[in-house]
Formats: sequence, C-alpha cells, structure tokens
Amino acid sequence: MPLLFTYGTLRLSDVQLAIFGRLVRGESDEIVGAERVMIAVDDPEVEAATGRGEHADLRFNGKPAARVPGTVLELTDAEIAEADKYEWLARYRRKEVKLASGRNAWVYVYSPD
Repeated sequence: MPLLFTYGTLRLSDVQLAIFGRLVRGESDEIVGAERVMIAVDDPEVEAATGRGEHADLRFNGKPAARVPGTVLELTDAEIAEADKYEWLARYRRKEVKLASGRNAWVYVYSPD
C-alpha cells in the first residue's frame, strides 16, 4: 500500500472522513532538508474550493538540520486517487520523498503551474 506523508489538512479527522470515508491511523515521521512555510494563494477559485487563502507548503533547502514533522498514512491506491483530487483543487502535486525513517512516501507540494 502507498505511504503518504502529510503535514497539513490531511491529518485532520474531518478531512480524512470526507476524503477517505474513514479515519486513517498514522505514524509520526519527518522530512529532512525542508521547512514548512505558509503561502498566499491569490486565486479566487482555490480560495472558494478550500475556504482558505493561505496554505502550508514545503520548501526544500537541503539542510540536514531542517525538518518538517508530520504523519505517514498508509492508504489504498483508490484513497491516493481521492487525495490527488482533493489536493489538485489547491494546486498541490504529489512528489516522492525519503523520510527521516528511511521510508519512501508521497507528499503534496504546491505547484501553481
């Protein structure tokens, strides 16, 4: 089953229930060499779809001391597809990363283009 590292709204129980139809138990992990930043999304369509004008994002800086804590979720392929639809609305795209634990996982990063 695919692993998804989440550092934002996909950790919230109400979001998980709405997207996956269930609560997903996760494990703590970190992305090394990145920092969590807030970005302004100046797009009325995105703001209407998400209800927010600011979104969390990752900025990869390659610094070993920089770490973003989050939760690793084990999802089905169908659940990953649902997460893609949810994240696509706010222009996030999936990227594969290696976590501090050594595991590979997907993570969503902002990609306005």
